[in-house]
Amino acid sequence: MTSDLAAQLRAVSLRVTRPRLAVLAALHDHPHADTDTVISLVRTDQPMVSHQAIYDVLRALTDAGLVRRIQPAGATARYETRVGDNHHHLVCRSCGAIVDVECVTGQAPCLTASDDHGFAVDEAEVVFWGTCPACS
Repeated sequence: MTSDLAAQLRAVSLRVTRPRLAVLAALHDHPHADTDTVISLVRTDQPMVSHQAIYDVLRALTDAGLVRRIQPAGATARYETRVGDNHHHLVCRSCGAIVDVECVTGQAPCLTASDDHGFAVDEAEVVFWGTCPACS
């Protein structure tokens, strides 16, 4: 997997570094992880990596389009490696669990802005809130 992650970094003109590889690997294995979780996961193998280095890596990966930052209302920011599609999320109001949902189907009056005010809309964000099976 490390060679795949390195290829992803090179494809977006980012240097391949141990912290970048570690953050990408952590996010591949733990989608929707918050920053503290990423720090813990990376420090398991690289205990000397600073908080700031991980914040910098997350920013670089997000800016390069390899990682997506999501922040449901009232929740801490989370990161995922599923990018390039317009998927949505289910969020548990009780425990905060987040899962991916494929693009919504059916009638879409809420997905087309009634007035785009001249914007070139290229994405719609939908967050479904409820209670997960474990909390029900």
